Amino acid sequence: MPRYLLRINRRVSLIAMFVGIAILGTVSGVLFAFAGDLPQITALDDYAPSVITRVHAANGEVVTEFATQRRVVIAYEDIAPRLREAIVAAEDGSFNSHFGISIPRLAITIVRDILNQRLYGASTITQQLARNLFLNLDKTWERKIKELLLTFQIEKRYTKREILTMYCNQILFGHGAFGVEAASRMYFDKSAGELDLAEASLLAGIIQLPARQSPFVNLELASARRNYVLGRMENDGYITAEEAAIVRRTPIEVFDRRGEASIAPYFVEEVRQHLESNYGAKQLYEGGLSVHTTLDVGLQHAANEAVRAGLHRLDKRRGFRGPIENVLETTAESIEVYENPKWRRPTTSGDRVPAVVTSVSENQIDFRLGRYSGTIDQDGFRWTRKSAPQFLKPGDLVLVEVSSVNNDALTLSATLDQEPVAEAALVAIENRTGRILAMVGGYDFERSKFNRAVQAQRQLGSLFKPLLYATAIDRGYTPTSIIVDEPISFPAGPDQPEYEPRNYDLKFEGPVTLRHALEDSRNVPAVQMMAELGPEQVVEYAKRMGFASNLPPFLSVALGAAESTLLEITTAYAIFPNQGVRLEPFQVLRVMDRDGNIIEDNRPSAYEALPADTSFIMTSLLRGVVERGTGQQAKVLDWPLAGKTGTVDEYTDAWFVGYDPDVTVGVWVGHDQKMTLGPGEEGARAALPIWIDFMRAYIDDRTDRPEFLQPVNIVHLSVNRLTGDITEPSAPNAIRETFIAGTEPNITF
Repeated sequence: MPRYLLRINRRVSLIAMFVGIAILGTVSGVLFAFAGDLPQITALDDYAPSVITRVHAANGEVVTEFATQRRVVIAYEDIAPRLREAIVAAEDGSFNSHFGISIPRLAITIVRDILNQRLYGASTITQQLARNLFLNLDKTWERKIKELLLTFQIEKRYTKREILTMYCNQILFGHGAFGVEAASRMYFDKSAGELDLAEASLLAGIIQLPARQSPFVNLELASARRNYVLGRMENDGYITAEEAAIVRRTPIEVFDRRGEASIAPYFVEEVRQHLESNYGAKQLYEGGLSVHTTLDVGLQHAANEAVRAGLHRLDKRRGFRGPIENVLETTAESIEVYENPKWRRPTTSGDRVPAVVTSVSENQIDFRLGRYSGTIDQDGFRWTRKSAPQFLKPGDLVLVEVSSVNNDALTLSATLDQEPVAEAALVAIENRTGRILAMVGGYDFERSKFNRAVQAQRQLGSLFKPLLYATAIDRGYTPTSIIVDEPISFPAGPDQPEYEPRNYDLKFEGPVTLRHALEDSRNVPAVQMMAELGPEQVVEYAKRMGFASNLPPFLSVALGAAESTLLEITTAYAIFPNQGVRLEPFQVLRVMDRDGNIIEDNRPSAYEALPADTSFIMTSLLRGVVERGTGQQAKVLDWPLAGKTGTVDEYTDAWFVGYDPDVTVGVWVGHDQKMTLGPGEEGARAALPIWIDFMRAYIDDRTDRPEFLQPVNIVHLSVNRLTGDITEPSAPNAIRETFIAGTEPNITF
């Protein structure tokens, strides 16, 4: 070789050596500069991302979830093999062979970055994991360098299996679902270990652009991306061409349940407040607690339906208020193009859904509900007491209750309805434990989150009378004690008119038994008894029965002038069937942390509020209310029941609280503001039918007929129910009366 070529080679070599040393120095300097600014990879040894807190009903069913990131962490073995293969094929085909970065992909990307003067992605699964766990999404050289350094550290410390597991638990799949388990449940209503090839390839395809390629957002893009994933799986040898072809021809099927409300929103909100108060918001929304509650799913469904049906019945008695709006005058150019957001869900019998009127005649209303056309015959709007053209015209938006659906003909029939303006609440308590089995706090949680079962302080009306008479029985009175029902007045204080109680029917019956006074809910005898016992003593007994509300020692308290919550009064009534023992009501059975450790375990908290014999006498009296008094409608259930109605002046509040040997249920109906429910809307008419509907569903599930437990010191005698005198069992007006031994009247015949 000529000398000048050797000299050139030496110079090139020296230059290359200096360039190499410079590049090595630069890289070393960069690595040294950023190495100290990197997070500790060892933190992944205790990988514990934010996970979902789940609230379970008594049967284990999940009723709601709390989370900032919807995530359920699962193990490698719990991820379907097809899903693991689909994710690797879609995101990083050489994942199992590289050391954290793919050199060919990286080289191509660097060239593209330089030529286009912008940063493109070429991230492996490990790089994505590093970025998601420790970095942000800024497209800068600094972030990319840190990402590479973290990637090398992760690959050095963890196995491919561990890396893939962390990735599958960390990555976003859209709509707030992080990790494959949460995503599988959201899109397919099944666990990640149960996914087939079609589902796995669809899920893997979402990762690239979850905001755009979700099947909930763009089914066409989701399908195209799924087919791409299938192609990658075929090229990498995970599946055959035949398997890929079969899935490509398979329509995408997903379960969109994102908008589904909890079956027990008011119950759940009480639980949420309990958890946040005890453990803090971070633990609640990120700690992955497992919360087991007292909720009975079947009874909650029954409570929901009973309250809604009862309020709709009540509302219809007040007449039709008019359509919601006329869409032709507000939002739509024509009836045919109008769309309502509530039409996006499947329509089934029993649903109450807005519909737009297309035509009206004297005896029929035609309407459109999404893709369905429907009719309402005259029976379906008879409650309006008008002909259809008198109150409706085409374009009117009305609420209908669907009666039947024909999905082949796309037709349905319905009845006219309207959203109630009144509110109602229901609470059901297990007598022997205090467990709250069901709770409804209003017509619709979305309309109002105010929980009328536990937050609303309302006047009780006659619902307070059993507490008054329980005091009397415990102080020596009996069901046959005579109280005089006659005009009476009491001093009300300086410069105040005298207090003159009146009966509901504005009549007076003279001497009546204590039983009759309670069964017929007579006001004057109640005030008479309050005066005889002394208001202070009655209030003291009420506190023993769990009343935390402020009860002033006034005579008017006998008629329910004081206020209480539905939960408080229902808990007090539960003392009677529970032999005088009061159980503190509760909703949370136990709470476990993300590792399964029990951090809260609740048990019934009980104390004796009344003697067992006094409580049994009260049950006997309240059974009489159902048999002969204001609660007679409940006899239709043919079940051992006891209870009491309550009505407040001007029909502002209607109540019924009743029980069988195992459960006590309270119902309240009214308005948030003090206004009338309407003429004659007393407890027996507005509240009791809701209670009956709920109890009918409850009884239908029972296989045995329970009986109230009777203490040993109870005796029974035949008496005249009007006078209380001992009589023959066959005599007119004879009933079998109940007494505490030693208090029964002497037999004189």
